[in-house]
Amino acid sequence: MSRPRSLVLVNTGDGKGKSTAAFGVVMRGVARGWRVCVIQFIKSEKWKVGEEKIGRRLGVEWLKGGDGFSWESPDLEKSEGRAAAAWQLAAEAIAGGAYQLVVLDEITYPMNWGWIDSEAVLRAIRERPPRTNIVATGRDAPAGLIEAADTVTEMVKVRHAYDRGIRARRGLDF
Repeated sequence: MSRPRSLVLVNTGDGKGKSTAAFGVVMRGVARGWRVCVIQFIKSEKWKVGEEKIGRRLGVEWLKGGDGFSWESPDLEKSEGRAAAAWQLAAEAIAGGAYQLVVLDEITYPMNWGWIDSEAVLRAIRERPPRTNIVATGRDAPAGLIEAADTVTEMVKVRHAYDRGIRARRGLDF
């Protein structure tokens, strides 16, 4: 019996939990003995997130191509360059076929801003090796990404603590 083809999951929307859900899939993949790679397009080396710490301990390859949130960046050209470099790493991770799971965390932002070639992203996803599953996250997922996905989940914000002035909390938000 042949193996079922790999899947593409997209977590989008204005609600909290897009990356968190993706990292849950990372843990499932690791538990099944998969090789897993996470590429973060916005988070910078300065951000020390709990998921990365435990993921690295479990053998997840964790790559950061961002230099922080774009709206905080003093040099958007540098941010764009880092996003393009992150995409090159992601494209290689997908095409190489060594990973059963590749997470493209917050990829929708550089796609929407024109920092990376959306058609190249979609082509890489469509032409991925048979065993390479993809999870893509971020707000405002482009129509082509939604169309390429097998499963799309939209996170809907009902209320968020930040709206009441409560800052992100270690252990809950990062």
